[in-house]
Amino acid sequence: MRYVVTPQDVTDNQRPLVGGKAFALAMMWRKGIRVPDWLCITTTAYGEYLSATGLGARIGLELNRKRFEDMRWEEIWDASLRIRNMFLKTPVPGTLEQKMRAYLDEAFMGKSVAVRSSAPGEDSSHMSFAGLHESYINVQGTESIVEHIRLVWASLWSDRALLYRKELGLDIRRSTMAVVVQELVPGERSGIIFTVNPTNHGQSVVEAVHGLNQGLVDGTIEPDRWFLDRETGAIVSHAAAQREMWIVPSPSGISLEKLPPRRAKWPPLKAGDLKKVFGLGRLSEKVFEVPQDMEWCFRQHLLFALQSRPITTSSDTGGADQRPWYLSLHRSFENLKALRRKIEEEIIPGMERDGTTMSHVDLRGLTDSDLAAEIERREKLLEDWKDTYTRDCIPFAHGMRLFGQVYNDMVKPADPFEFMDLLRSDGLAGLDRNRILQQLASQIRRDGRLKKDLEQRVYRQEQSCFWQRVDNLIARFGAGGLTGIEDESDKQRWRIVTLLLEMASQEASGERGNIRSGGRSEDFLKLFNPEKQLFAADLLDLGRASYRLRDDDNIALGRVESEVSRGLDEGRARIKAKVPAGVEEFNGGEIVKALRRAGYVLAVKEPAQETTIKSGFKIKARQIVGQPAGPGIATGKARVILDDDKLFDFKAGEVLVCDAIDPNMTFVVPLAAAIVERRGGMLIHGAIIAREYGIPCVTGIPGATELISTGDQITVDGYLGIVVIG
Repeated sequence: MRYVVTPQDVTDNQRPLVGGKAFALAMMWRKGIRVPDWLCITTTAYGEYLSATGLGARIGLELNRKRFEDMRWEEIWDASLRIRNMFLKTPVPGTLEQKMRAYLDEAFMGKSVAVRSSAPGEDSSHMSFAGLHESYINVQGTESIVEHIRLVWASLWSDRALLYRKELGLDIRRSTMAVVVQELVPGERSGIIFTVNPTNHGQSVVEAVHGLNQGLVDGTIEPDRWFLDRETGAIVSHAAAQREMWIVPSPSGISLEKLPPRRAKWPPLKAGDLKKVFGLGRLSEKVFEVPQDMEWCFRQHLLFALQSRPITTSSDTGGADQRPWYLSLHRSFENLKALRRKIEEEIIPGMERDGTTMSHVDLRGLTDSDLAAEIERREKLLEDWKDTYTRDCIPFAHGMRLFGQVYNDMVKPADPFEFMDLLRSDGLAGLDRNRILQQLASQIRRDGRLKKDLEQRVYRQEQSCFWQRVDNLIARFGAGGLTGIEDESDKQRWRIVTLLLEMASQEASGERGNIRSGGRSEDFLKLFNPEKQLFAADLLDLGRASYRLRDDDNIALGRVESEVSRGLDEGRARIKAKVPAGVEEFNGGEIVKALRRAGYVLAVKEPAQETTIKSGFKIKARQIVGQPAGPGIATGKARVILDDDKLFDFKAGEVLVCDAIDPNMTFVVPLAAAIVERRGGMLIHGAIIAREYGIPCVTGIPGATELISTGDQITVDGYLGIVVIG
């Protein structure tokens, strides 16, 4: 069996054995193109590793918790992290490692290398996995090379690669991976050439940076960009970058450093260099007979081709290529820090400002025409904020996973989500709201007179301080953040009182508090040598901000959503006279038309006909499986919530079963014994809140709200992700 092959070993029919990247390097090497010395760990070696360790079967079990086609990206994130941890904790078997080491020692003893993915489906003319699998730069020593080969194997199952395979409809069970180990050329200038500009086929595009290519590839460093005439190579235009940083080799791998002033003055390439890069790109195009996307570098005056792949445009995938979105979910450390500032200083304050401004609008004082305009304005505002949330807030959640990856690499814990304990924070907006509710419940518990009056719905002037705190709560978090609907202010207060009385029925000792991480932060930082501890502390701080803002941005967006709902409810109330039944189903567009046009006729939907099936028995699930999202085991009666308005029926000690917990629902979590959700993932809002309160949580159960009925006695196992009914 061929576990390792060298360039001269690769034949024309061995692409499935060595993968796209290695096959392209072999073809360039044959044609005399200068490439760094390399060898390939084949797909056979990967298959042997999975078989000998039993890892293949474990990966299959992980990805078969539910239909892969039905998994949301949050669930794929989780599965990917668990699989990566399996690779971290599963060494290469002795015989296989010995055979790999023999080649690696001979080829790279005392040298630094790059360890790159080379999946068979990668870098073809029909699909591009560029950037979706991992590469590691400046790896030294055979033991470290073998460890990084395992990490490249693990990246076959990264969330971004799985999402891309899901989009393309590929069979993940047939996925495999080869690995290129390539001598590191410490390029003083590096870049990429697109031999054809995808937006102008008469041009080629060259991008270049000082230092190693990694900063350009991951978006950390802005490149200088040249547009060249495709036929002659003549410069059409040059877009200069702000040259401030570069990436260089360091003892621990690579390092982002300040670019020396003398280098910052000049672009990475001169006219003669551009001519060489253009010529190399056109040569590779002749070798492969299709336009190429090539990475290259200069060491002094020698130009090296590092890798080359066909250019894949949106037309190749019918215009539906979502790879840029999947890549955007993974951000560099520097990019995440900038994104944090944007979310904290612009996005969340902006959402809160708009929510507050809308809450001050007297909707009932508006004319029908003005109300229609207000509803349109609110819906457009919400659409814009949702776009911002998708573009910026969702990718910032990667800060948690970036910290988790570093933590798992250092600690190799049995639980791949152990790192979450270090991220818990007192600053979550949802917890702040719940603390205020619990303080009010404690006041009721201590004051028997107040409790009795509230139970009998009696208002007394001497209790005005209590009522003022309730009103302040509504003003701060929005009526929708607690009631889910717009209603008369008095009714809002009494519905909150219903919740507070239920919370007050619990003993004070039953009020859950946050689980703290204690001294584990210090233990984590001690794993790093002194020069890396500052980075580790910054990474931990970033991870905690990512964890906190994953809740806070949902709360802020929920405030905007509640104000949009308030406008729609006012519109529905006004047109109810025209359509006494079914008005709740009309969307904003229909409501606006009805408000503006007196004669507009609303089409009432016929109610769905119930189908009764006569049978002597009813089939009911006894055990259902999802994703473990909050450790612990709890038993209680289920309360299935399909409508936020039903939240106030929730009783202490029940199990909350729902499609997904949104920010407007988390105020009942302190009452819950456990949580079961249809949506899945460790990073969804409900799972984060559940872990803060130490509540068992299972997510990602298809049909959870159909398989479980209110009143069912259920047991929730948050360790294994199992729910037992009955």
